[in-house]
Amino acid sequence: MEIIIRGDKLEVTKAMKDYINEKLKKLEKYLEKSDDVRANVLVKVKGHLQTVEITIPLRNFIIRSEETQEDFYAAVDKAIDVMERQIRKNKTKIKAKENKTKIDFSFIDIEEEEEPSETEIIKRKKIEVKPMDEEEAILQLELLGHEFYLFKNIDTNKEAVIYKRKNGGYGLIEAE
Repeated sequence: MEIIIRGDKLEVTKAMKDYINEKLKKLEKYLEKSDDVRANVLVKVKGHLQTVEITIPLRNFIIRSEETQEDFYAAVDKAIDVMERQIRKNKTKIKAKENKTKIDFSFIDIEEEEEPSETEIIKRKKIEVKPMDEEEAILQLELLGHEFYLFKNIDTNKEAVIYKRKNGGYGLIEAE
């Protein structure tokens, strides 16, 4: 696994890099062809809180975890544990989807630099929307750990957003 580690407003030390590398090795047993996999790790600090954001784009899915703790090492441990739990929890769903279709459903997350501004938009992302069914979108939503997910509905050929409802379950918003 290729591991790219960068710090946001902080210098990542060799000890920090070694710790991240050691912990990410734990996930290789779940990944086929782990040599082709690239993990992106971003370490941020705000006040006394350390945030570790790990993103692993796979062929069909993106696995992501972001954890904030007072201790850097605790944040790394928690982020890796969350990712491992995501992989184990969704492993059978992922395998079933891969066997059902050979279409590449993943998208590439292109993050732009955050710029302080006076508007309420503090982060922008551009994504390539890929066609998938609603079940696939729910799986991707869960793997990313987000509250919503934008996708192109393969059944209607329209852009749609799947989201978690406060009272449980999921909602779907579809463009006309």
